[in-house]
Amino acid sequence: MTGFFDFTQAIVRKPGHSVISGLRDGDGPDPDYERLNMEHDNYVAALRHAGVSVDVLEAAEAYPDSVFVEDAALVFGEGAILLRPGAPSRAEEAALLLPALQRHFDTVLTQKEGRADGGDILATPDAVIIGLSHRTDRKGAESLAVLLSRLGKKAVIERTPAKILHFKTGCGMIDEETVLAVPEMAGCGAFNSLRVLVTPEGEEGAANILRVGSRVLIGQHWAKTRDLIERLGIETVALPVTEIAKLDAGLSCMSLRWRARL
Repeated sequence: MTGFFDFTQAIVRKPGHSVISGLRDGDGPDPDYERLNMEHDNYVAALRHAGVSVDVLEAAEAYPDSVFVEDAALVFGEGAILLRPGAPSRAEEAALLLPALQRHFDTVLTQKEGRADGGDILATPDAVIIGLSHRTDRKGAESLAVLLSRLGKKAVIERTPAKILHFKTGCGMIDEETVLAVPEMAGCGAFNSLRVLVTPEGEEGAANILRVGSRVLIGQHWAKTRDLIERLGIETVALPVTEIAKLDAGLSCMSLRWRARL
């Protein structure tokens, strides 16, 4: 039986040297390019080790944040959707992804109204949750819900807590019935049908996990959260994400993942 997380394909983009100027909330330090590039390489290797075929796109130096491909598009076995990212500097990133998406999908839809970042969109077995945030507005969420319905997907719109940048900054799926969430998001109405595990105190940054196949990819410094997940009988893969985190990013945003339809 095929599982919800049994991805066979992924698209990633190499980080350009311009990534050190990427968007971030506040005045934190620039990431080290060489270390960030190594973190990205380790990430791609982890996807491939999980049996995923990875299409690696060349760096786009004109777009510092373009390594975070998930913010500009959504992909499912049924097709892809080009999004309209909320940050003005990222407005053209969806068009950059179009040729790659057309190579892999017969159906590629385009969002025409509002703004929506892929980091605000959590796919579960029952629905696709769209979180309203600083980067995803109501018009964008509603227009995206219409496009999702064309792919046979049910959409649920929720509000992301004000202090959390993206919906998936604060949560991630552990398995088909369980979500990991920071305390502020534990009571999210869209999680009513799911078991919710709350991140241990001091490890709120661990929430952006990525389930691929039978394993959960997680930042290597979140030991308590790894233990919490492994107690469920799920193997974790610890990856370095220190430099990536300096750009308010995590594991899910660096790839577009789907299971190819036979």
